[in-house]
Amino acid sequence: MTFTHAGDFSTRPTLQGHFGMSASTHWLATAAAQAVLERGGNAFDAAAASGFVLHVVEPHLNGPGGDMTGLFVTAEDPSAPKVLMGQGPAPAAATLQHYRDLGLDRVPGAGALAAAVPAAVDAWLLLLRDHGTWPVADVLAFAIDYAANGYPAVPRIPASIRTVEKLFTEHWPTSAEQWMPGGKIPEDYATLTNRDYAQVLRELVAAGAQEDTHYDQVEAARREWRTGRVAQTAAEFLKTPHRHSDGGDYPGVITNADFAGVSASYEEPATVDFRGYTIAKTGPWGQGPVLLQALKILEGFDDARLDPGSQLGAHTILEALKLAMADRDTYYADGEVPAETLLSAEYAAGRRELIGEHASAEFRPGDIAGVAKVLPPLHEPDPHTGSSYGAGEPTVSREGEARGDTCHVDVVDQWGNMVSATPSGGWLQSSPTIPGLGFPLGTRLQMTWLDPAHPTALAAGKRPRTTLSPTLVLKDGEPIMALGTPGGDQQDQWQLLFLLRYLVGGHSPQQAIDAPALHTSSMPASFWPRSWQPAAAVVEDRLGEELIAGLQRRGHRITRSGDWSLGRISCVTRDPQTGRLSAAANPRGAQGYAAGR
Repeated sequence: MTFTHAGDFSTRPTLQGHFGMSASTHWLATAAAQAVLERGGNAFDAAAASGFVLHVVEPHLNGPGGDMTGLFVTAEDPSAPKVLMGQGPAPAAATLQHYRDLGLDRVPGAGALAAAVPAAVDAWLLLLRDHGTWPVADVLAFAIDYAANGYPAVPRIPASIRTVEKLFTEHWPTSAEQWMPGGKIPEDYATLTNRDYAQVLRELVAAGAQEDTHYDQVEAARREWRTGRVAQTAAEFLKTPHRHSDGGDYPGVITNADFAGVSASYEEPATVDFRGYTIAKTGPWGQGPVLLQALKILEGFDDARLDPGSQLGAHTILEALKLAMADRDTYYADGEVPAETLLSAEYAAGRRELIGEHASAEFRPGDIAGVAKVLPPLHEPDPHTGSSYGAGEPTVSREGEARGDTCHVDVVDQWGNMVSATPSGGWLQSSPTIPGLGFPLGTRLQMTWLDPAHPTALAAGKRPRTTLSPTLVLKDGEPIMALGTPGGDQQDQWQLLFLLRYLVGGHSPQQAIDAPALHTSSMPASFWPRSWQPAAAVVEDRLGEELIAGLQRRGHRITRSGDWSLGRISCVTRDPQTGRLSAAANPRGAQGYAAGR
């Protein structure tokens, strides 16, 4: 069938070819990935080069002090997708008692107390070591060039700096020095540099320059990152107290040993089958299975009820997402999770019965035999909580202004290697920029609770339940699509709309990206101050007055976000039978692009 808002409309064509395709949230990252493919590199070389470029050109959305999760398949073993795990854990001294002794009831959203051990750089290097072919120097050359010689500041960079200007000038002078050259907020598209980070990357290259093999060369770069100047400088700098988002001044707790003790890794994905396709996600230590649960709930409805562009479809999708999110916030964690039950057809059938004609304003996790149900705190928004910065990844404000969150990159090559990766964290507004390194640490620990009974309670060595959520789609044991988006709590919600429109509704990839979006915010936010908004939903106005009014009549508390504001999806595809490739990217914000031939 054909869903609403399809027709012949798209802002740009879905690219098609046979050689290689790249798509990302920034045109320079896409260009770097495609340049690698054109020069004989594979998808893993290309994705790594693109990932390091994103650290430089989208510093308000990710950084080397942050995290990354990926999904990939190799041409040699196409039926076996793997998770690339670049989510670091809490440092050894990040204990509940320490944070409670500071008078905190939530982990702050900005400041080094919210920093997990950085693992994004190590994850990219691990992927390069095991599946790439290019030398470290060649992969990092693109990022080094932009950091040393300059890149254009997309408008969201100055806008992000503007929101934290007072914080920088009064409390984080090292950040003001890096991000406000000459004491001024840069103009849109002004040329910015990050020469300190360029030097960090040169040191990674130099660490392995004398090694004989590709493996040893990359391993030397990984050791340098985890045990060299970066770890030593960061740990020493963060001993000095600095302002956090709750208004308090505290030192960080991360140490040299924390850096040295953390390594990226590979894991098996969580998967479900939906309408003849296999969808692969990270495990429930992240939010990825939210998409899988929502698909299983929706699978029991007729196709017509899966259309996000119809009133009944939009309502049904929002209600399914609330149920999946409630399970996320009750059961998901880095630990024992009843994933088999949560993803089963029987469990989904019971959840499906809860979807009525009107919007639910309740928090409704399921009941699982033998598993304790510990609910998260349900704080409604308080405009007087803390300061105006450090709120994590709020993608849309009430006025409809798009704000920063995360990055994404997808690559497929001529041999059939495919990568989907979502780097994030370590934003320029996360914590003070570390002198000599050019970047701050991330704030992923804000996704933990300070309640020892909750599965996602803060604990040393435990990964926070990340929102980073790339996706792979397989058909008959062969990968056909890699996709993802920034967006925090919205990542799997927007990807759900895309997949329904593409797999069920007859949209092309670009049409599915361009179609108007919506999402629920009726769950405890993953980001500080962790409020929830019962029955709330955010919509793009392009969904139409009739649909929006219908949702309101059903009890949804609607926030309009403007016509083009929700979602930054990109994707690449491959037809296993013909080798035909395609790619598409988000037009919102005029920043994401696809390239290929």
